[in-house]
Amino acid sequence: MALHYQLRKLLLPILCILMAFTGCKKTDKTSQYTIGFSQCVGSDLWRRNMLDEMKMELSLHPGVKFIYADADNSSKKQIEQVTQMLNEGIDLLIISPNEAQPLTGIVEQTYSKGIPVIVIDRKTSSDLYTAYVGADNYQIGKMAGEYIGANLNGKGNVVEVMGLPGSSPAIERHRGFSDALSKFSNIHIKAQVYGDWLKNNAQKQLGQIKPDLKTANALFAHNDVMAGASREVLNSLRLNQHVKVLGVDAMPGNGGGLQMVASKIIDASLVYPTGGKEAITTAFRILNKESFAKENILQSLVIDSTNVQLMKLQWSKINSQQKDIERQQSLLEEQQQVYNSQQLILNIIVITLVLAIVFGGLAFYWLMENRKINKSLEAKNNEILSQRNQLIEMSSRAEAATEAKLNFFTNISHEFRTPLTLILSPVEDMMGNEKLNIVAGKNLKLIHKNVFRLMRLVNQLIDYRKIEYDKQQINASPNNLVHFVSDIMESFQHNARKRNISLNLTTAEKNINVWFDNNMLDKVFFNLLSNALKFTKDNGRIHITINKLQDTVELTVQDTGIGMEPEETAHVFDQFYQADNGNAKGSGLGLSLSKEIIALHHGNINVSSKKWQGTIFTITLPLGNPHNLTALPTSGTVNAWAIDERSRIYTADLEQTEITTDIDALAQPKDQSILIIEDNADLLQYLSEKLGANYEIFTADNGTQGLSEAFEKVPDLIISDVVLPGMSGKVITENIKTDIRTSHIPVILLTAQASVEQQIDGIRSMADVYMVKPFNYDQLLATVKNLIKNRVILKEHFTSDVSHGKIPVSKALDKKFVNDFAGIVEQNLANENFNVDDICKAIGISRVQLYRKVKALLGCSITDYILNRRLKKATYLLVHEGYSISEITYMVGFASPNYFATVFKAKYDCTPSEFKRKQTS
Repeated sequence: MALHYQLRKLLLPILCILMAFTGCKKTDKTSQYTIGFSQCVGSDLWRRNMLDEMKMELSLHPGVKFIYADADNSSKKQIEQVTQMLNEGIDLLIISPNEAQPLTGIVEQTYSKGIPVIVIDRKTSSDLYTAYVGADNYQIGKMAGEYIGANLNGKGNVVEVMGLPGSSPAIERHRGFSDALSKFSNIHIKAQVYGDWLKNNAQKQLGQIKPDLKTANALFAHNDVMAGASREVLNSLRLNQHVKVLGVDAMPGNGGGLQMVASKIIDASLVYPTGGKEAITTAFRILNKESFAKENILQSLVIDSTNVQLMKLQWSKINSQQKDIERQQSLLEEQQQVYNSQQLILNIIVITLVLAIVFGGLAFYWLMENRKINKSLEAKNNEILSQRNQLIEMSSRAEAATEAKLNFFTNISHEFRTPLTLILSPVEDMMGNEKLNIVAGKNLKLIHKNVFRLMRLVNQLIDYRKIEYDKQQINASPNNLVHFVSDIMESFQHNARKRNISLNLTTAEKNINVWFDNNMLDKVFFNLLSNALKFTKDNGRIHITINKLQDTVELTVQDTGIGMEPEETAHVFDQFYQADNGNAKGSGLGLSLSKEIIALHHGNINVSSKKWQGTIFTITLPLGNPHNLTALPTSGTVNAWAIDERSRIYTADLEQTEITTDIDALAQPKDQSILIIEDNADLLQYLSEKLGANYEIFTADNGTQGLSEAFEKVPDLIISDVVLPGMSGKVITENIKTDIRTSHIPVILLTAQASVEQQIDGIRSMADVYMVKPFNYDQLLATVKNLIKNRVILKEHFTSDVSHGKIPVSKALDKKFVNDFAGIVEQNLANENFNVDDICKAIGISRVQLYRKVKALLGCSITDYILNRRLKKATYLLVHEGYSISEITYMVGFASPNYFATVFKAKYDCTPSEFKRKQTS
């Protein structure tokens, strides 16, 4: 012990020295960050300045790796570039989205991985990001309007050159500009054109409004590129001194807004800060775990002849300082290289010395320890022997406990047969009663079918217990295999003919004697044929072949069904395995039980399959008497009637339930509709019939079709199973609730997943109700009625409160849609040519989706809503403003005073003049 202590005392300072040298190196590595920047397009001057600002700020952090990617105006390319950055490994992502909706997914994916995301300039469609950096476009538009109003002394005509139709910067800048000019009653926006942010487009559009340009006193372009283009058009019309031109961006450098103002090409430009410096500053606050603001709105100011020279001088000074910083960094890098080389030499010397001491000490230490190890080995061997004896005893106890559980399991399975029999017999009696069949025929058939399904599951469990744990022996006897298989096949012909499936047998010999237990082997063929019929589509083919070989007989069951993937084929005989093939799922015991039965007959069963091309099961049985048994006197007779009775357990499950929806041409149309998504045909038919009495029903039997039906039909409510082929119910719910077309639809999820955690997960997927199977139908119906009733109440609330600009909506996506829709209508009330297409272009959805969405949320048509808003504003102007009725007519978008008076009287039962007289008297 004393030697051991001394050795540890010697090695401790040496190890500390090694850790110090290696630790320094690690710290240098871990202190580095990797920042990725995805730019939607980097070709224009404004975005080049954004990148330059980032590089200038990064120059103060020399240990950072900066990855830059230019998407060249392609959303698809930008998604691929961000994905590549994530694969390479980044600590933080800065992204300027090309489009909001297409880039939302990759931003949310990055954010969900725990990687901070800074969105710059343009936002995505959700708030799942770490921080946003950008200017307030509404404020910029408002500053432009106030500047022009002041310069024109509150009087004049203005032309507005806007950006891309539907883009958020263009909409916000126009809204702010209009709000600012509304304060100047003698300033009018003479004309508005879309320049799409491009010089050529702006010149082309301005060329179409030359008369308006000749009477204009000022022109506001949404960026400096279009402002410069506007000045060229004005010069060509010789209006260069008459019209003041105001742009946005005020970028330094050749061709930038600062140079245009200094050269008097344009009169002024508003600074639209790129936010490059602020984005990098925010990034380091996030990476260094410091406090930061999620929304970073950048300020702006107007650059004109009074301050343009000052701004140019400031920019030149910044450029000069940046070059000095880069020069200093170059010198620091050279010194760092010298230091690193010297540090490396010192490390090698110290490590060599330390290793020499360590190895010498270790050699001596292990020499002493080896003696101790030899002594302890003997003690450990004795301990292992003792533990082994304990494990043997524990194993025997566990085996006894397992046997007791299996016995209980088997007894319970046997007990199931009695109540199932007591259910089956009365049901069959009732099915024979014609009067009861008229009233409840479908329900009786449904009960009958599912009793047989339960009976088959119980039989499989009992047979599996007998074979696996009781080591059941077979009662083999010589039988004609061809006749045996033919009788079993005949039991399935009825189901095959109903679906036009060819089911036939081919054999070269009519009499092939094989030793087998017919009460066990029939379960194998029942299972194979029922599976083949389940997974073979209508008009398909199932072919059985029997070939007698030298010492064996080979039987194949080949179908043209959906087939399996290689990974499914490898596990098809495993216990309780269920392939995810999108069809009806069983217990996962049938094929495992079949393999065990074939093994008891000293045979083999194999499978080969290709997806969408079919499956072949091959059974090989030995000829002769491999069991060395004496045939019983009555065991050789195969009773065809008994086979047919036993097959009912398997054929009952093959009866297909056709989903039918009774359509009465004379019935009154139903007000609400329900979409039911369920892969169990019986349950789907049951719910369709029960709910179809009060609602219009749409159905789908898989997740992909269900989501498509939801977008196409836009029902009032959706009922969906959770576990579905193609797409789960939770994924369907998330897609529906995050899509503006369907976010208002209530969703009920039905599932057998009953744990609290699974129910919480279902609610988190934004489902309105999560019901566990088996459910009470009356409870389901009450839930359906309550959800639809609440939606009707919400519509009324929307309709009554929308004029106040404050809608009490619980879901942010619906609230945003209603606010955007109401705002667009309010801005265009004076435009008599305003129509639905203008709203579609502004919001970015189709006419059909817009009509359905407005109808669902506001309970009225778009035309009625616009008309009501115009009349509501007209009543306000009549009572509170001093305008004449003719002026109000055009202010609210009516073509003539006579038409306005007619519509007004139809709404309020009096003319506008009578209404004004009543309210003011």
